[in-house]
Amino acid sequence: MYICMCNAVTDHAIRRAAAEGVESFAQLQARTGCSDCCGACEPEARQCLRDAVEQTRSVLTFLPSPA
Repeated sequence: MYICMCNAVTDHAIRRAAAEGVESFAQLQARTGCSDCCGACEPEARQCLRDAVEQTRSVLTFLPSPA
């Protein structure tokens, strides 16, 4: 689903960015251009990023630590 129509940023792109280490909205904007035009998508984009970062962190806690 498109989150930022101005820059064609999808929820998938936000989740992928989080999986690649993006944790702040400023980092997301720098990487994707999300919400740097009209700003109407900012609340939804921030929530999507928060959820994605939280999910990424929870997945990482289940991975075995290297021996």
